[in-house]
Amino acid sequence: MALPDGVEIRGRGLGRPWPEGPAPDFGLYLGGAKLRRKHDHRLDWEHEWIRWPDFLLPTDWAGARRQIVALHGRAAAGEDVEVACHGGVGRTGTVLSCLATLSGLTADEAVAWARANHHQRSVETPWQRRWVGWFARQ
Repeated sequence: MALPDGVEIRGRGLGRPWPEGPAPDFGLYLGGAKLRRKHDHRLDWEHEWIRWPDFLLPTDWAGARRQIVALHGRAAAGEDVEVACHGGVGRTGTVLSCLATLSGLTADEAVAWARANHHQRSVETPWQRRWVGWFARQ
């Protein structure tokens, strides 16, 4: 999918069927130790994890922000990148919203954009929505 600034990124769920097309150059994955143990062996490209419990927020806000900004930089430089959590909705939608703020949207516009372009339930919780606002203000 194309972000509002034209940068391409794939958002998906690790627990969903494997997507068609080539493997990414880089992936940013959102979850805890259990999700990592379940999927890390299948990810044979460069990748990083953000410790981010389901329905909650990253455990290291500043570190997560740095990784999300770096993901945008890789995508802007032409790398094929993806972001994924287990279901591909809440945490993934939250990161896609954060990426949209890097494209120039306000936090509210970015959440609406993710819901219209990724999944209608993107950014599932009120605290995830507030976190997008925090991300945009940094």
